[in-house]
Amino acid sequence: MERLEAALEKAREQRKTTKPAESAVVLTNPIEREATDPWKLLREIKLSSRVARNNRITTLTNNALSGSYDMLRSRTIRIMKENSWNRLAITSPNVACGKTTVTTNLAISMARQSDLRILVFDMDMRRPSLNKLFAHKDRQSLHEVLDGRVEPREQLLRFGDNLAFAFNYQPAQKPAELLQSNRVVARLSEIEKEFQPDLMIFDMPPMLGNDDNVGFLKNVDCALLVGAAGETSVPQLDTCEKELAELTNVLGVVLNKCRYMDAGIGYEYDYY
Repeated sequence: MERLEAALEKAREQRKTTKPAESAVVLTNPIEREATDPWKLLREIKLSSRVARNNRITTLTNNALSGSYDMLRSRTIRIMKENSWNRLAITSPNVACGKTTVTTNLAISMARQSDLRILVFDMDMRRPSLNKLFAHKDRQSLHEVLDGRVEPREQLLRFGDNLAFAFNYQPAQKPAELLQSNRVVARLSEIEKEFQPDLMIFDMPPMLGNDDNVGFLKNVDCALLVGAAGETSVPQLDTCEKELAELTNVLGVVLNKCRYMDAGIGYEYDYY
């Protein structure tokens, strides 16, 4: 009897020290995993070839007219990766420099690299124009997302699989105060956490004439300055570049609306 009790006690001790069998790992069904991807839940926007042509959107495919933007894309991505930057602002000294056209073409060119996800925000709260390049109208604007009235998933629009736009359809009230507020900083961080983009591009208002950029550009990693050939003066570019350098890293200056370039530089295409 004593030997039986001793054997039972030994068996109990062995059970205590033996690890239980590991539970089987249940992998998420691919369909379920895709359904949880916030990008897949965004409404999709299309762009007709006619609208693209009329609005100088030339980067939908790799072609002769996309060459200058593709070079800008490659250099921008390289520098940003080298510095671990992911937030890019694009601005100009004044209106009509074509910064929104540059923003759109650059973003679409970047999106042709399928391993990148890009979010583009129309941060020009006074004269929004990003949506006009797509001939798109809607009720809810980005500034309503930034001040907390609308959820990002309800407002963002997906273009293809890896590019999304946040448009403004009408001006915001008190744009400078909104752009400089802490709630905008927090809201952008929430959007970044939810959608996990590789790059966030901000189409900013022009620098001369208001202070909209001053309080916001501290929230980006770098900026491109877009000038218009024959319209933007050298002193304007110089002034804005110096001011940009005080607010963030200057990635470079883009001279837009150049119809002709030296045949020895790149290819003999018309540049816009």
